[in-house]
Amino acid sequence: MQPLVAPAPALDPAELVRTARHAVLAGIGEEGQRRLAAAHVTVVGAGGLGSPVLLALAAAGVGSITVIDDDIVELTNLQRQLAHRVEDIGRPKTTSAARAITALSPGAEVVTAAERLDADNAERLFAGADIVVDTSDSFATRRDVAAATEALGVPLVWGAVQEWHAQATVFWSDPPTHEPVVLADLFPLGTEGEPPSCAQVGVLGALCVQVGGMLAGEVVKLVTGAGEPLLGRLAVIDALTARQHEITIRSAVSA
Repeated sequence: MQPLVAPAPALDPAELVRTARHAVLAGIGEEGQRRLAAAHVTVVGAGGLGSPVLLALAAAGVGSITVIDDDIVELTNLQRQLAHRVEDIGRPKTTSAARAITALSPGAEVVTAAERLDADNAERLFAGADIVVDTSDSFATRRDVAAATEALGVPLVWGAVQEWHAQATVFWSDPPTHEPVVLADLFPLGTEGEPPSCAQVGVLGALCVQVGGMLAGEVVKLVTGAGEPLLGRLAVIDALTARQHEITIRSAVSA
């Protein structure tokens, strides 16, 4: 597998110390850390799943991170997120996320887009990204993200959580031979919009942390060449047991 990102020419001593202190990255070596420092990752969403993804990517030493989210921080979603504080309530999630990223990784370049992603602006917002991570909870947004990454030929890492289950997907957009992959909505009919119970908030919070870490791990593997896109296969991960199986996904044409 050829790594997606060419390594930066060199890391200065401070950068080397900042990235090497994370034990999980010890096995990828200095070249892997240099590739991470040269990578540009775009994350759609700074909420439930996006919050731990952003913090993990910053801690891993990713050099450039774009955060796209049009929501503000609210108490209900603050309870299951890591990047936001009580004093962030009422502020844009992108502002809060940028503060958290720079606190972890002062040398990282952070670009924020406080707007709702749709079919008209997706390709513009993804410009320059080596990898796109979609943590959105809207089927319409996921469809637009898939179409834009398809058009740009950018790898997409996708994830979602719902109650006791979690799914994480990595697939490679390969234009023009494949249509955008349309993924089924995970929310059971009639459950969207209902206020979660305390138990649900706790379960969802735990799953967000676990699956967010998995998604960030997939990004690190793709950047450093330790992994490869699943090429049209869906990895279904049970975050409670850490078991995983794969199923084939169909394009919009064949679905």
